[in-house]
Amino acid sequence: MQLALFRWLGAAVIVSPIFIKSFSKIRLALKTHFFILSLLALLGITGFNTLLYVGLQTTTATNALLINSFVPVLILVFSFLILKIKMSLRQSIGILLSAFGVIFLVVRGEITSLSQIEINHGDFWVIASAVSWALYSVLVRFKPKSLNDVEFFTTIVFLGLFWLIVIYSVMGYSPQSDVMLWKEYYPYFLYVAIFPSVLSYYFWHQGIKELGANKTGQFTHLMPLFGAVLAYIFLGERLHTYHIVGALLIAIGIYLSLFSKTAKSKGHL
Repeated sequence: MQLALFRWLGAAVIVSPIFIKSFSKIRLALKTHFFILSLLALLGITGFNTLLYVGLQTTTATNALLINSFVPVLILVFSFLILKIKMSLRQSIGILLSAFGVIFLVVRGEITSLSQIEINHGDFWVIASAVSWALYSVLVRFKPKSLNDVEFFTTIVFLGLFWLIVIYSVMGYSPQSDVMLWKEYYPYFLYVAIFPSVLSYYFWHQGIKELGANKTGQFTHLMPLFGAVLAYIFLGERLHTYHIVGALLIAIGIYLSLFSKTAKSKGHL
C-alpha cells in the first residue's frame, strides 16, 4: 500500500503543472463524466498496481508471470463482451501462440513442471490485478472526448490517488513511518513514479489509440522476454535455448495478431 501510494503521489507531482493549466477543463469533465473517470481511475490507478503488489507478497514471480500472460486473452474477451469487437481465427491463434511462448519462458522450457505449480491466495490478488488492467484497457475507449490524452491521464492520476488515500487512511497507516520510508527509499519511489507510471501509461494509451486494445494487449507478452534480455545485460545471467524458442513463439504470435486483415479493419478503438 505504501509503495502504491508513493508511486502515484510522485506521478501526481510530475503531472501537476498539467493539472493546474487544464484545471477548468478537468473540473468540467469530472462534473460531467465522474462515474466513468472514477471507474477508470479505480481500475487503472488505484486497483491494478496495488492488487499486484499485495499478491506478490504471498505468491511467486513465476505464478504472477503465468497469470499475467493471459491479460491479452482477457482483453480479447472483454472487447468482445463490451465493445462487440470480433477477432479472426488468425488473431486468436496468434494470441494463444504468444501466450504459450510466455509460459515456455517462465517454466524454462519444462512444460511438465506446470503440474508442480502450487496455487495460493496471493494468486487470486494477481488474477484480480490482471482483470482490473484488462477491463481498464478496454473501457478507456469511453474516456471523455473533451480531454486530450495527457489531460485524461492527469485526471485519473489525481482521482486514483484520491481513492488510494481513502483506502490507505482506513487501513490506519502512520504518516510518521511514511516519511521515514520516503527518506530511505526515495530513489526507488522516483523510479516507479517516472518510468512504470507516467511514461509507460502514456505509451500504453498511445498504443491503444493507434492499434486498439486487442492488439496493444498482445505486447504484454514481451515483458518476460525483455526481462530475460535485461537480466543478461545487467545481471550477467545466461540466455538459454528456451529463451530463443519462447521469443520465436511470442514473435510469431504477435505477427499473426498484428498483420491480420480483420485486425486492420476492426481492431482500432
